[in-house]
Amino acid sequence: MKTRYLPNNQAYQRMNTAEMRENFLVNNLFVPGELKLLYADVDRAIVGSAVPLNKPLILKGSIQEMATEVFAERREVGVINIGNAGTIQVDDQSFALDHGDALYIGKGSEKIEFSSDHAATPAEYYLMSFPAHAVYPTKLIKNSEGEVEELGLAESANMRRITKLIHPGALDTCQIVMGITSLGSGQVWNTMPPHLHPRRMEIYMYYALESDQRVFHLMGKPDEIRILTMKNKEAVISPSWSMHSAAGTSNYTFIWGMGGENQAFTDMDFIDMETLR
Repeated sequence: MKTRYLPNNQAYQRMNTAEMRENFLVNNLFVPGELKLLYADVDRAIVGSAVPLNKPLILKGSIQEMATEVFAERREVGVINIGNAGTIQVDDQSFALDHGDALYIGKGSEKIEFSSDHAATPAEYYLMSFPAHAVYPTKLIKNSEGEVEELGLAESANMRRITKLIHPGALDTCQIVMGITSLGSGQVWNTMPPHLHPRRMEIYMYYALESDQRVFHLMGKPDEIRILTMKNKEAVISPSWSMHSAAGTSNYTFIWGMGGENQAFTDMDFIDMETLR
């Protein structure tokens, strides 16, 4: 597991492109046969991926970063499968995840193993984790069971389908909230005007992009915007002080995951377009 300490809302303004990418971009995810984890000091979030092939990948703790050998000893975990069919073993329970399905893993779970049904067409698990103060049951949420909301207008090129998976309407969690947003053909903007989450941090992971397409992620203070150019299956850490929005060279899909003071999806501070610089 790698550790990253992020700059504050003043330091980022003095960074060049390479420094911005080094601090906020999370790349090299979804490596076949590997489990990748990044520990960020912002709300002590952990983000990562697991792509099991012929043998399971085991999610373990870390003495250095977590002071525990069991990953979920004091944490909860959210997982969404963006690949093919697979299975996650949590203690004595086995959960089958198809593409788009989610699994919430509760605090205190000791054994967490990721497997694919077929090594040639593996599952691709995206995961996020935050500290947890209470124990809630591990639960599978099928994509078809997600709470769906349609937002945006075709003339604004921002029609999008939001599928809430790990959220208060489906189950109890300590703080983690996760879901999927998909843009339709010809739609490229997400969240414009942009917004802030002053009471929680968020991580976006963009996918369903062709190799020659890109997403331009807008972040920073509204009057000091910076842009990260992102490829398929890359994530970006958005601290509570950073606005976020994006436009792509084609339509795209992304997983959003949040942790912080509350779990209300509508808790957003929208930004007046006049303030954008």
